[in-house]
Amino acid sequence: MTFKPANPTGTTQPTIPCAPLKAASAPDRTAPDHTFEMRFTSTPRGARLARRLAAVRLDAWGIPYGTDPHDAIVLILGELTANAVQHGHVPGRDFHLRLHAAPDGRTVRVEVTDTRAERHPRRPAVRAADAAGEEEAGRGLVLVSHFASRWDWHARPDGPGKTVWAEYATVRDVKSAPQLP
Repeated sequence: MTFKPANPTGTTQPTIPCAPLKAASAPDRTAPDHTFEMRFTSTPRGARLARRLAAVRLDAWGIPYGTDPHDAIVLILGELTANAVQHGHVPGRDFHLRLHAAPDGRTVRVEVTDTRAERHPRRPAVRAADAAGEEEAGRGLVLVSHFASRWDWHARPDGPGKTVWAEYATVRDVKSAPQLP
């Protein structure tokens, strides 16, 4: 049996009016949420996309392109995502990026999670070869150590792998600071 509508071009309307959906709790509108999270393919292209999307997000949060904080945070993020792709890659698994700016805008935290549990980052030791510029690779965590106010790693709580995180302390509103006579 087929149904022939009275008006073949009209839309159907529900017979019982639906109540609007209500949120479980009202979000706090006084402090904007500056958190960006996304999964990316564990490839150089995925790391590049993560870096570009994070740069756009930082600019939208009030850390504009071309400023020292923006450039440093993007460099830190780029190094951590490149390490996740190069050293934390597991075939068929992605890496996860979480970027969070504190409500006061003074700290930005970058977290990159990969699924490789057996390889952990080590604190870089500055060697004479590093200072002379003889090595072509292996200085990513040296850069992270230099630009981040602190960084570390921890085991991933919800599965195999690890999260490497770094925090950058920004200096905000330098122009609006009171001038001393």
